[in-house]
Amino acid sequence: MPQTSETRNRTSSQQWFVRAQQSLVDGVNSPSRGPAVYSPGPIVLERGHGSRVWDADGNEYVDFMMSFGALIQGHAHPTLVKTVSSAMAEGSHFAAATSAEVEAAERFRRMVPSAEVVRFTNTGSEATMLALRLARAHTGRRKFLKFEGHYHGWYDPFLLNAHSHPLEQLGPIEEPARIPDSEGIPASTFDDVVLSPWNNVAALEAVLTRHGHELAAVITEPIMANMGCILPRDGYLERMRALTRDCGALLILDEVVTGFRYAPGGCQEYYGVEPDLSTFGKALGAGFPVGAVTGPRSILERMGWGEHMVLHYGTFNGHRLTMKVIAANLDILSADNTYRQLHEVGDAAITGLREVFRRRGVNAVVQGFGPMFQIYFTERDRIRDYRDYCRYADTKRYSRFVHLLLERGIYMTPSNGLHWIISTAHTEADIETLVEAADQVCSKLS
Repeated sequence: MPQTSETRNRTSSQQWFVRAQQSLVDGVNSPSRGPAVYSPGPIVLERGHGSRVWDADGNEYVDFMMSFGALIQGHAHPTLVKTVSSAMAEGSHFAAATSAEVEAAERFRRMVPSAEVVRFTNTGSEATMLALRLARAHTGRRKFLKFEGHYHGWYDPFLLNAHSHPLEQLGPIEEPARIPDSEGIPASTFDDVVLSPWNNVAALEAVLTRHGHELAAVITEPIMANMGCILPRDGYLERMRALTRDCGALLILDEVVTGFRYAPGGCQEYYGVEPDLSTFGKALGAGFPVGAVTGPRSILERMGWGEHMVLHYGTFNGHRLTMKVIAANLDILSADNTYRQLHEVGDAAITGLREVFRRRGVNAVVQGFGPMFQIYFTERDRIRDYRDYCRYADTKRYSRFVHLLLERGIYMTPSNGLHWIISTAHTEADIETLVEAADQVCSKLS
């Protein structure tokens, strides 16, 4: 069995972090990378290859964070390295029409079942912003339904109840308390937001009975990825699809996290649910910043130039270098056995971790399947929704668990609200290393 490596010496990382705080807020460019999550500060990474990363002190880790899921092919995949080098030599970006964006779009359409046409954006946040604007224009309605615990980017109207809070602050299921996730957002911004618990058919039916006639859209993650990895109950997404059709609201499936991960066409293919609009990001770009909105021509062609168009500008939309990467990435993902391998390696990790917790007598569940999962320290047999997460997930113990893994060469975020990612670069040996490290750590958990 592969041996885990000690990575306790982080002197250089600490020095870089001290230096970073002179120029960057909290020493980072996103709170999820900084001292709010990592104690006493972030591990400063310098390079990566395959499933491995190396920090500023030369410590080696098996990476199971994979840029929050963006690196579906792992680090520095040779085909993508060659693609980027060639594209840069010819000119990375023109802010003009290119053949590269056509080829990327053609491959996208072949893989995603609902994609008649596609519009590329720069980030997942931009994609969800655009999807909501399209839904409002198409339906002539203003309001939309958002679920507790879901994250759809940092656009103002989406920033309600996306963080965990003590259960007593959440309000009744029938009328959840509205808790903004950020300062600086006028209260009136949320006037058009209807809030509902997720994974609860009765609650969904009730809220759509009351508000369905005024909703432009219902936006949902197919798997709740913002609270780790919470799977939909059997039939839940199908029921949501039927109810939104009945009330005339568009169903927006936010596949920024799940897209191109569980199947070539994402969760909409895996679960057999056809959305009106869907958004993509992360794995689509294989490490390059990109988002996408897709759906039928009847909706997306509202962006066509004209008096009543839906405006969507962007100097970097369809960035040539990124489009080249997307085409190469989707070609790799289209190869035979790619998704079977992703599922087999991920399922092996889940099975191994469950066995460690069982043998060590640790109250923990491993949720998910295949290429994405999360660990919850809890006496419950499952975390089913946002309120379960807020009430039953021991997030402090999880953070302690991951910090101990970091000392043993396993790179992962200590935030329990994120998830473990399997890339095409991960191997059986990587899983053995993870399981061995988890076994060692369990003996030290207090």
